[in-house]
Amino acid sequence: MAELTEELKMIKESKIFYPNPEKVKKSVAGSVEKFNELLKLSWDNPEKFWDDVARELWWLHPWEKTFEGSLPDFRYFIGGITNPAYNMLDRHLEKGADNKLALIWEGENYETKFYTYRMLWAEVNRFANVLKSFGLKKGDRVAIYLPNMAETVIAVLACYRTGIIFNTVFSGFSEQALRDRLIHYEPQVLVTADGGYRRGKEIPLKPKADQAIEGISSIQKVVVVRRTNTPVNMVPGRDYWWDELMQKAPIDCPPEPIEANEPGLVFYTSGTTGKPKGVVHSGVAFTVNNYVYAKYHLDLHPEDILWCTADIGWLTMHIWGIVGALTNGITTIFYEGAIDYPKPDRFYQIIHKYRVNKLFTAPTAVRMLMRYGEQYMEHYDLSCLDVICTVGEPLNPEAWYWMYKNLGKEKIYINNTWGQTETAGTPLAGAAWITPMKPGSCGIQFLGAKLEVVDEEGNPVPPETPGNLIMTRPIPMLVRTLWKEHDLYLKSYFSRVPGAYFTNDGAVKDKDGHFWVTGRIDDVINVAGHRLSTMEMESAIIEVEGVAEVAVVGAPDEIKGLVPIAFVTLRQGYEATPQLEEKIRKIVVEKIGKIAEPAKIYFTPVMPKTASGKIMRRLLKELVTKGEVKGDVTSLEDVTTLEKIKEIISGR
Repeated sequence: MAELTEELKMIKESKIFYPNPEKVKKSVAGSVEKFNELLKLSWDNPEKFWDDVARELWWLHPWEKTFEGSLPDFRYFIGGITNPAYNMLDRHLEKGADNKLALIWEGENYETKFYTYRMLWAEVNRFANVLKSFGLKKGDRVAIYLPNMAETVIAVLACYRTGIIFNTVFSGFSEQALRDRLIHYEPQVLVTADGGYRRGKEIPLKPKADQAIEGISSIQKVVVVRRTNTPVNMVPGRDYWWDELMQKAPIDCPPEPIEANEPGLVFYTSGTTGKPKGVVHSGVAFTVNNYVYAKYHLDLHPEDILWCTADIGWLTMHIWGIVGALTNGITTIFYEGAIDYPKPDRFYQIIHKYRVNKLFTAPTAVRMLMRYGEQYMEHYDLSCLDVICTVGEPLNPEAWYWMYKNLGKEKIYINNTWGQTETAGTPLAGAAWITPMKPGSCGIQFLGAKLEVVDEEGNPVPPETPGNLIMTRPIPMLVRTLWKEHDLYLKSYFSRVPGAYFTNDGAVKDKDGHFWVTGRIDDVINVAGHRLSTMEMESAIIEVEGVAEVAVVGAPDEIKGLVPIAFVTLRQGYEATPQLEEKIRKIVVEKIGKIAEPAKIYFTPVMPKTASGKIMRRLLKELVTKGEVKGDVTSLEDVTTLEKIKEIISGR
């Protein structure tokens, strides 16, 4: 791969921030030396490392062998029998955590619910018995089509407790998107709600679910949670109210014995074309891996309050908001609505109100807050913040510094991480209050992981050289197969570099061992023979005063092949002017070169985003290249943004 000069310059000149020595002493690792010893053990003797980690959890029957096989066919903790829900709930109750707060739920309309570990255990047992009363058993399937509700957490944990395989579907998906997934997944039970709330509007769910499941023979029962109390059609013998079932359900439900490699959850990823793929994870391995990763990523202590801002429809919330939080015995927050509704200060209200000290969010959410300005945080005490983790897309240094200085007053640890639905967690990250921070980097190769940056032939490249990111050794929670499509699993992830998981992400590894993930490989555009990183261009443009968010895509050009097109959202109080456009062009030329100057700059008040806040750049690319979007839009939170951007492009 050709050098990405300006981006490499940024990487080489990146400043290192060393953690406060006093915070290092109080971290779960205890010292930099102790963590480095653990890190070295995990790389040199991964079987010993994973064996030690697994022994920190509860097992009904020990494993016979820690690891066998290789990519793409591997197994961990072979023959080991346990239960994920037991490790998230009962294990803490045995240590006297009955009255410790496990879950805080807040609705967009400010309603609240609180569950101690004992209360949550009771509710999970009841719903587990509800599922069993339908005749479901280990290996059967449940689909959960709910927003961020307390009942959503209970349903997920009930599936873990019974060994029922589950899939959560983003509640913002259309009837067709839901239907496509249900047809492929074939669940016997669907859990949904009468409706939900988003930006002050009531979002109907049961009517959409009714249309989606029509004619799907696998679905025998539908459980409906009351949220909006809007009248809905209930089919006798098929549809049941959650609260009525729970009133009759017994409170005792022993955890189902589950072997460490049995499938536990299926998550669908959306591609640019074709149908979504069902990524299959082992429930037990997912639990073991995320227990230890969350502990060090967030420096988790028993008294911590974690708020993961993701939607339950994305694996991020399962990784940190449920499994990572509850295996470590802390308190987790589930918030129903948009983090900037009814006003941009809602985000700060929640942190202030619950004294959130551990925060997991997306870079796009941070840039949105930057756009609103600092005045919205002035009335809130955010001194409780200790660690902020981000995931989902590259974190530009400007957003990093804004978090560090404005949100954290230079007293926080920022842990920008990298992971995918397929990796089920973040094998590139730092250990909070241990690993030195570099604004924009994704941290280091984490515990037990082995990743490399390689060229097009699969050969490792020297440090500070752009290449393709691959994983050469499996971690327990790595994808095991694709639901009903094992051949596609092999083709999608293991055909490019034999014996390695191909991430389809570009990356650079610097001389300090930090990885910089530059985005999807197709986010590197070839302009007149020059390979230019869209992240590099975006990082330059966002330095312009008044710019809040930016997305750069490549558009066909008869002479140059591709040319950069920039979509820019401004902060409040700034207007799109020819002068501002000229500033944007000038900074790109100055930092990268004339070759990278955007052929067109579109000022847009909205960006096409997923519910987790990730900008869907491929949709912007379709709009500028084809004039319309024909690819998969099921992950898009607000479909109306496409029409608005289409109008801006056409000059209407």
